[in-house]
Amino acid sequence: QVQLVESGGGLVQTGGSLRLSCSASGRTLSGYNVGWFRQAPGKEREFVATISWNGGSANHADSVKGRFTISRDDAKNTVYLQMNRLKPEDTAVYYCARSGRAWTTMASGYDDWGQGTQVTVSS
Repeated sequence: QVQLVESGGGLVQTGGSLRLSCSASGRTLSGYNVGWFRQAPGKEREFVATISWNGGSANHADSVKGRFTISRDDAKNTVYLQMNRLKPEDTAVYYCARSGRAWTTMASGYDDWGQGTQVTVSS
């Protein structure tokens, strides 16, 4: 099973920015759909953003649209989540996931997951 690795989380003030990175240990992200999901304490895991295997299409949750941007650099084997104008409600553990199946916003459609990176936004 492929292990994905997220990085870039941390503590930031409201209105600040962070850039999360997702890479695959010993494997490639090239050719795979990649998604970002998040889970806050006591809440279900929710979709944040996803990018298609060739980078031609991207989809962002309504709650982050206009503030977050997903992108990929296959030469660096990395997918990014640029997060701007952060809000306290964005506080969660952020996970990236990889899928070789049909492009989807559903977490069940992804096969390989990382351990997550904590993002905390202070008010």
